[in-house]
Amino acid sequence: MIRIAVANQKGGVGKTTTAINLATALAAIGWRVLLIDLDPQGNASTGLGVGREARRLSSYNVLIGKAPVLDAAVPTRVPRLDLVPATVDLSGADIELVEFANRTGRLAEALAPTEGRWDVCLIDCPPSLSLLTVNALVAAQQLLIPLQAEFFALEGLSQLLQTVERVRSGLNPGLDILGVVLTMFDRRNNLSQQVAEDVRACLGAAVFETVVPRNVRLSEAPSHGLPALIYDLRCPGSEAYVRLAREVMGRLARINEAEAA
Repeated sequence: MIRIAVANQKGGVGKTTTAINLATALAAIGWRVLLIDLDPQGNASTGLGVGREARRLSSYNVLIGKAPVLDAAVPTRVPRLDLVPATVDLSGADIELVEFANRTGRLAEALAPTEGRWDVCLIDCPPSLSLLTVNALVAAQQLLIPLQAEFFALEGLSQLLQTVERVRSGLNPGLDILGVVLTMFDRRNNLSQQVAEDVRACLGAAVFETVVPRNVRLSEAPSHGLPALIYDLRCPGSEAYVRLAREVMGRLARINEAEAA
């Protein structure tokens, strides 16, 4: 099972929207997908139509060892897409996890018995560099970073990359950066164009060709409990996430080929 963390410690960059719609696009092409909501706000759970009453078991129960992933995962309205939902209990998880010996590897341990059940697992991280995010980075093989096309974008990115290097140096040497995707891009705005150029100059091939535009339909979809790809497949935002899914699959295929060689 391919495990991909979707992370950026800066909030409001389209992280959860990216996790939901990339998961939906991968499920639509036939992959069995698991999305783990590690954000105490539970926006990925709400955005996939999994209400509070359906969150009997959550990622919190998984992390503290009270429930296996296979029991906590619930089906969504999207065929082949399952979700481990989040509840507000996650807000205090950082403090509780400190008491465990392997506090940074709880999620990795929980995912180990699920090999073969799903083809890919996406982990929607909280907007912070907390123990929850570190657990996701330790469990993941790949990191996908949504980056809002705005002035301070690169400042927050440097902090995340420092954390990635610390995780690589000991906790998870195999963690790779799958790519950076520019979100909330406004083609009418010269600043967005300039930020995109700066990010590509800085990060080069790590930046996906696909750019996710600022789009009203992307913003509306979560309030209906639907991914944008189902809410309005033809909107520019949905079309961008379909292109992003193709790019992700292409990069994963090249990684597999390189490992097999």
